[in-house]
Amino acid sequence: MTCVDFSPWVLFVDLGIASGLILLGQLIRAKVRFVQELFLPASLLAGFLGLAFGPNGLGYLPFSGNIGVYPGILIALVFGALPLASEKAPFREIFDRVGNLWAYSQVGMILQWGIGALFGMFILGGVWKDLNPAFGLMLASGFAGGHGTAAAIGAAFKGLGWEDAGTLAMTSATVGVVSAVVGGLILAKWGSRRGYSHFLTTFDDMPTELKTGLIPPDRRHPGGFDTVSSISIDPVAFHLALIFLASLGGYYLSKLAGAYIPKVSLPVFSCAFVVGIVMNRVLQGTGASTYVDKKTMGRLSGTFTDLLVAFGIASIKLPVVIKYALPLACLFVFGIVYCLFIFSWLTPRIIRSYWFEKGLFTWGWMTGTMAMGIALLRIVDPELKSKALDDFAFAYLPIAPVEILVVSFSPVLFVEGKGLYFIGACVAYGLAVWLFAAAKGWFHLKPNEKKVTLERLS
Repeated sequence: MTCVDFSPWVLFVDLGIASGLILLGQLIRAKVRFVQELFLPASLLAGFLGLAFGPNGLGYLPFSGNIGVYPGILIALVFGALPLASEKAPFREIFDRVGNLWAYSQVGMILQWGIGALFGMFILGGVWKDLNPAFGLMLASGFAGGHGTAAAIGAAFKGLGWEDAGTLAMTSATVGVVSAVVGGLILAKWGSRRGYSHFLTTFDDMPTELKTGLIPPDRRHPGGFDTVSSISIDPVAFHLALIFLASLGGYYLSKLAGAYIPKVSLPVFSCAFVVGIVMNRVLQGTGASTYVDKKTMGRLSGTFTDLLVAFGIASIKLPVVIKYALPLACLFVFGIVYCLFIFSWLTPRIIRSYWFEKGLFTWGWMTGTMAMGIALLRIVDPELKSKALDDFAFAYLPIAPVEILVVSFSPVLFVEGKGLYFIGACVAYGLAVWLFAAAKGWFHLKPNEKKVTLERLS
C-alpha cells in the first residue's frame, strides 16, 4: 500500500497495529528479565517488532506506506506541546543554581553536532566520496537528539531532497539508545569499582516499576489534574485541542514562510514550537494558563513520542542501512568515543558535587534519550539524592532554544552548501561556553577524583 492509497481507515489500521505492538512491548518488558536489565522502553520494543514483521521486514503486519510520514507529524505535535508544558522559572535562579551543569551540558550537546558534522564531512567524506555532506549530522540527530529529533531532521531533509536521511537518523537514534544502556551499565560498574558512586544499588534492589514498567497501587501518583469541567469539555480533549492548534499553526506558518522565502524551508515542528510559545504567552497574559495542566500536557507529549518511536523504527529501510553500513559504523564509534571523552574527562572537571551521578545521567541523554538518562541515574542514585534531575530540569531551559535552532537550520544550511558555516558556529559557540565556564571558575584543569563512601539509603 502506498501513500496514494491513504484513507482515514488506513490511519485507523496503522494506529491499531502500532498500539498493539506497544502493548506487546510492555508485556515483554514486564515479563522478560533480560529486557528489564537493559531498560528498553515498550515503544522501542514495538518499533523493533514493527521493523521485523512489517513491510520493511518479513511483511506479516499490514502497515501502510505512510508509517514513514507519521513521525514528521508526531514530532510537530511534540514540539507544539513543549512550550505549553514548560514551567516558568526566573533566569537568575537558573544561572545561580545550575550554571556549571548548563555549561557542561551545552558544551557536550553543541560540540556533538559540530564535531560530528566535521567528522562526517572531512574524514568519512574523504573515504566515501559519494556521501552526502550532511552525513555527520546523523550522529547528533540520533544520539543527543533521540528519535524525536531524528524524525524532525529526517522530515526536513526529505523535504529538501535527501530521502535516506530519515532512515539514517532513526538508525542512529536506535543505536544511541542501545549504546546508552549498555555503555551506561558498564560505566556504572566502573565508577563503583573506582569509588566514585555515592549510592549505587543493584538491579534486584531497584523498585518494581523501574524493572517491569508496572507501578504497584501503593506507588501510584496522579498523572494530571482536571482544570476544566467535563460537563463542558473533557479535560484531555481540552489539552489535545491546544496541542493540535499549536501544531496546525506551525504547519501554516511553515507554508507561509515557504511562500515568501522559497530558499528557506522552515520545518513544521520548529514553527509549531514558535506558535506554542506565542500561545503560552497569550495564555499567561490573560490568566488562562492556570487552566493548562502541565502534567497532562507532558503525558500527551509522551504519548505522541511513544507512537513516534514505534513508527520511526518500523519505517527504517534496511537496504539503506546496509548501503551505508561502513560509514555508519565509523560514525557511531566516533560518537561513542566522543561521549566517553565528555563523561570521563570533562565531567569531573566542571561538576564538583556528585559528578559521577550527573555525568552518568548526561551520558544517557547524550547517547540515547532523557528516559535512558533517568534509568541509569536510578541505578546509581535510586532516591535521587544528588538532585541531578532537578538541576538538569533548570539547566535545560536555556539549552532547548539552541537545540531548536540547530535542528531547524542545519538541514537548510547543508543543502545550500553552507555546512561549514554551521560547523564553525557550533564549535565557536561550544568553545565560548567552555571559556565562559572557566572565567566563572566552574572549569578546573584538575579533575575531581575524590573517592566517596556509599551513603546509606533510607
